[in-house]
Amino acid sequence: MDFLNKELEEYIEHHSTKENDLLSELNRETWAKVLMPRMLSGHIQGRVLSLLSNLTKPSNIIEIGTYTGYSALCLAEGIKKNGELHTIEINEEHAAIANKFFKKSKFSKIIKQHIGEAKNIINKIEKKFQLAFIDADKENYSNYFDLLIDKIDINGIIVADNVLWSGKVIKDVKDHETQELDNYNKKIDKDPRVENILLSVRDGLMVCRKISD
Repeated sequence: MDFLNKELEEYIEHHSTKENDLLSELNRETWAKVLMPRMLSGHIQGRVLSLLSNLTKPSNIIEIGTYTGYSALCLAEGIKKNGELHTIEINEEHAAIANKFFKKSKFSKIIKQHIGEAKNIINKIEKKFQLAFIDADKENYSNYFDLLIDKIDINGIIVADNVLWSGKVIKDVKDHETQELDNYNKKIDKDPRVENILLSVRDGLMVCRKISD
């Protein structure tokens, strides 16, 4: 579902900071070679992630769902010197493309790739994080939040993608993935440990800030 008409989307693109050449190359390669390229964060969402990272200046970032690496490269733009970005991906083909572009970037030494089930990896990373991005299997968003929240510092941010799910979250009849996303949105809204806003950027971003343990 397109939430904005093409002319407005072009206007937004034109009046936002441009993606760099490496991100543009990654964008093109994903659309040319990868199944379901719409999963890519893309220009505008990437600039939102970059802005959030630059505002929070995290020492450590965790990403669940690397895909081809676009979002990780955007998130890395605001990380502190000597920080680390840990990104988890279950699909080895996607991870290989991401790795190729990570090596081309100035963030090659700080991005740590993990391949496998995120639920089995998150607790093995012995770090506290100031920024997290969830963009993986939708039915596990609530589980990922539960695994992440104690690893997030106070004032740290958790961002979840696709929380509007092409507008299906407001339908009376929901499939399993849609229902789980609706459950996630309600869970975040009711959790006293965070304050939140659901942004209608692309397919929906739920942004929450941890305010208490």
